Amino acid sequence: MATVPVKRLSRSAHRERLHSRLRRKISGSTERPRLCVFRSSRHIVAQVIDDQAGRTLASASSLDGEFRKGNKGGGNVAASKAVGKAVAERARAAGVERVVFDRGGYQYHGRIQALAEAAREAGLKF
Repeated sequence: MATVPVKRLSRSAHRERLHSRLRRKISGSTERPRLCVFRSSRHIVAQVIDDQAGRTLASASSLDGEFRKGNKGGGNVAASKAVGKAVAERARAAGVERVVFDRGGYQYHGRIQALAEAAREAGLKF
């Protein structure tokens, strides 16, 4: 009997599937908005989102002008720490203390972990 080849998902399709599975469980509210992370090979983006109101309360990115002046690139752990600190400061300025962390289908490892730890050190609770 011949074996049937298994169709594999691309990396991005696999991540999107994981993210949709996470999003069924995680939702941002007014009391605890969602800290959502997107990572590419060259940059990292973090947003604090109130899903009930459909509003982004704060965001930070390695593409921001103020970030690009002080850092060389956006695809490393140092950049993730800077973005995590910046998004936490902006969220606290918007009155947000507690968030729900949405890792976006990525492993909690490396740049994602560095961003989360920097946000915690800057005062966000999750």
